[in-house]
Amino acid sequence: MIITGSLPARVAGIDSISPTLKRFRFEPDGPAEFPTAAPGAHVLVTLSGPERVWKNAYSLVTPPEERGHYAIIVRRVEQSRGGSHFLHDVLRSGDRVELSAPASLFPIASLARKHILIGGGIGITPFLSYLPVLKARGAVFELHQFCAISEAETFRGLLGTDDPRVHVHGTGGRPVLEPILADQPLGTHVYTCGPEGLMRAVAETAKGLGWPANAVHQESFAGAAGGRPFIVHLARSGQTILVEESQTLLEALEGAGIEAPCLCRGGACGVCLLPVLDGEPEHRDHVLSEQERAEGKIIATCLSRAKSDRLTLDY
Repeated sequence: MIITGSLPARVAGIDSISPTLKRFRFEPDGPAEFPTAAPGAHVLVTLSGPERVWKNAYSLVTPPEERGHYAIIVRRVEQSRGGSHFLHDVLRSGDRVELSAPASLFPIASLARKHILIGGGIGITPFLSYLPVLKARGAVFELHQFCAISEAETFRGLLGTDDPRVHVHGTGGRPVLEPILADQPLGTHVYTCGPEGLMRAVAETAKGLGWPANAVHQESFAGAAGGRPFIVHLARSGQTILVEESQTLLEALEGAGIEAPCLCRGGACGVCLLPVLDGEPEHRDHVLSEQERAEGKIIATCLSRAKSDRLTLDY
């Protein structure tokens, strides 16, 4: 089995962390080492199954200076479009794979005087590469991991319990964020990764407490929810493609053999934005402004869909 990409690699090991979490370790398939990855970097893994192809982004959990191997942690999601099932059920140690070069869209703010890291569930993964860097720099930080009560011990084991700056909150309800974000010193930055509801709550709480917008950082790899099928017409090439209810627009383009731009596949970077000539987009990204959404002249193909039966793109 070959997973296409740009960095030849081999699966060096697969570790079960919990019934739904697995760590996948990759080593270079050849003499060259992997490139150095920045804290919070991710790689794109292309999964080629018998009937379809998935391209998923995963945060690297290895220390940034590690070039001998990369590691990712993946949660098996029952309602996913299949990528996590493929990794958990099909991928085996020794399989030769290809990864993208690491990309950094969620860096540590270099001028921050204090760092507050807030993770939710599997959203803890980018912070696993932050921690060794912040500790080595002697940075002032605190980490708060919110998760289901049943998973609290799993994440305590993953993070370690000997650092008083690291807190795991097992909760069954809405996270209480005000005590974390209130009365922080000037120059503090907050970073959050996790479910959409948590990230929205962090942003709203920070705004309500008067945090400057440029001190609030978010990353999302949430898989796109489905929707009703629609037609996309590419004005330049003349191609017309059906976007199925379980596909993203980007996946439909790729399935038709079109080299469409992309990077994060989570609606956060803006690389996949394409101009809309006709039709009404249904925006699901985290990039466009309210004005850009209202104008409906551009769409993030990795997450967004169409409200109309047909979209025409300038591509």
